[in-house]
Amino acid sequence: MAWINLDGAVNVRDLGGLPLAGGGVTATGQLIRADNLQELSPGDIKKLVDEIGVTVVVDLRSSAELTAEGPAPLDAVPEVRHTHHPVLPELGSATDVVADAILARGERDKSRYPLNPQTGHYLGYLDECPDNVVSAVRSIATAGGAAIVHCAAGKDRTGVVVAVALGAAGVEPAAIVADYVATGDRVYEIVDRLSRRPIYTEDIERRTPDEHRPEADTMTAFLAELDARHGGAAGWLIAHGLGDDGLARLRVKLRGSRAQPSGSA
Repeated sequence: MAWINLDGAVNVRDLGGLPLAGGGVTATGQLIRADNLQELSPGDIKKLVDEIGVTVVVDLRSSAELTAEGPAPLDAVPEVRHTHHPVLPELGSATDVVADAILARGERDKSRYPLNPQTGHYLGYLDECPDNVVSAVRSIATAGGAAIVHCAAGKDRTGVVVAVALGAAGVEPAAIVADYVATGDRVYEIVDRLSRRPIYTEDIERRTPDEHRPEADTMTAFLAELDARHGGAAGWLIAHGLGDDGLARLRVKLRGSRAQPSGSA
């Protein structure tokens, strides 16, 4: 894994070098995945912007998270554009109604994929917020430089959007799963960082660090369901509005010279 070591974030890596079906690898310096970016240092900003060439932040956090956390250091950099694509339904403030909605979501997760409710949860992003998932992928595809995709831990929401983008670009499924699982290498550092931030403390401390560790079976099942239900990530994106041109642009960005023609799935 091409880890990017920063002072203020711990789950950051470049998704270049991943094997493509039919040969070749993904381009480096085009798609970066990350955890919370609120604590980036000036040195981190220099590395991401000046050295790696980040021009777009693809933020998957909720509006409540953005409000609670406030501006992030990259927001102050004029050449970096911030895009916001929450992939969970916006529930507002913590009320009994919201608690009931969260409980109902848990039941829907189980019903979507009883063998693994976490896989069902990931499928829920596609079912409940398809426009935002597509717009997040479009932000990746249209970034002039590198796009950095993040949520809080850089595991679930980021994992799904990245998996959809990589799958549509033709990355081998085993490589997508391996990338997803790699977050587990930094799970203790992730938990330590988020437990210090008030909006995440309760959720983080509800489980042990190892219970936050991503499981290969979860992403394997998610990709299999994408194939079975939608003909794969590319099929899902086309069906939900990305368009042939958008898919072609994503492939050019992530595959470089190995991009397939428009309309190829």
